[in-house]
This record gives sequence, structure tokens and C-alpha cells, in this order.
Amino acid sequence: MADEIFFGKGHLFKYETELYLKGYRLIAGVDEAGRGPLAGPVVAAAVIFKQGVAIEGVNDSKKLSEKTRERLFYEIRKYAVSYGVGMISNKRIDEIDILRATFEAMRRAVDRLSIKPDFVLIDGRDAPLDMKEQMSIIKGDSLSYSVAAASIIAKVTRDKLMNFYGKIYPRYNFTQNKGYATPDHIEAIKKFGRCEIHRKSFRLQFEKDPQMHLEL
Repeated sequence: MADEIFFGKGHLFKYETELYLKGYRLIAGVDEAGRGPLAGPVVAAAVIFKQGVAIEGVNDSKKLSEKTRERLFYEIRKYAVSYGVGMISNKRIDEIDILRATFEAMRRAVDRLSIKPDFVLIDGRDAPLDMKEQMSIIKGDSLSYSVAAASIIAKVTRDKLMNFYGKIYPRYNFTQNKGYATPDHIEAIKKFGRCEIHRKSFRLQFEKDPQMHLEL
């Protein structure tokens, strides 16, 4: 449930409050999900809230249970002034590398906001947007409310897609591992090879060393 307060209390509102006091009103948070997996897209989200709206429970998506993320996913979309999602496929990741793909996903997410932000807070150390008013925050999903909200939108969006892929490619158990390099996922690749949504540029050690594969 959202409470009408001046941004909010606690460390998650530090950056938003400072920017608000400097005159910025439409502050967007941006984060991604899916940089590390062996399969599937990388997804980024951008979220803008009006000042005074704080949704209880918003935090870094990695610190939340799946059930909590799902609940917040719907609340964030309900109370946000605007949100946008950018998605880059595994094939595009292989073409340009994961870092460039992540930046491209972030740019798409911001471009898909229905309102242009005055300022953008981004998780990470880089400044991928073509605008002056941006700030990169290392571990921003744990330090900024807007970035944390974006992390939830990105994570849940990607998880839903991987659940869908899990039905198409049941051998790889994507509904559980979400494309990450879990033991069961690696074993499935050893046994069945890669499927259409695997990232070919993310090679495993046994794929680099054929002799190791023979010995397994």
C-alpha cells in the first residue's frame, strides 16, 4: 500500500530527496536483470514516481522473496507516474556483448517512459544514457527507492518470460533456474546441447575444453 509522505524516510530516499530539493520533479530510477545468465534476454526497467508516494516493502529485488516481488510488481505499476521496459535478446547480446546490450536495454526502457524524466538514477558505475542529467550509483538498487522499484519491474518481467520459455524448453528447467548457471542447467547443456535462447557468447569451461567434456 502506498503512503502519501514527502518522498519517504530512510536511506532509500536520500538521492530522490536531494534531487527534489534541487528542483527536479520527474526522477526516474533504472536497473536491469539478467546480465549473468547463460540463456534469455537482459531486461531493464525505468520507473518514475511523483514525490510523496512510497510503497511499503520496495527494496533491491534480490533481497525479496518471489511472492513479495510479484506483489510489488503490480503496486509499482499502479502508483508510478510512468514506467518503461527495455529488452535485448540473447542473439543481440551475442552480437554486441552483454555490457553494450545492458546499456541498450536501459536506453530503451527510458525511451519507453510516457513522460520524459528530469533526472535519471542508474544502478551501476556507468552512464549509458544520452543525457546530461543522470547519475550512476554503485549498488543503486539498495540505495535508491526509484532504482529499487526498477529492479523489481525488470526482475519480475524477465522471470515471467523465462517461465514461458520453461514450457517451450522443459529440458533446461528455466522455470526454476531462470537461465542462470545452476548445476541442473549445466548438466542439461552437457546432455542436450544449447537451445534457441542460449547465449552462444557465454561459454562454459567444458565447452572450451573438449577433452574435459569427454571426461565428464
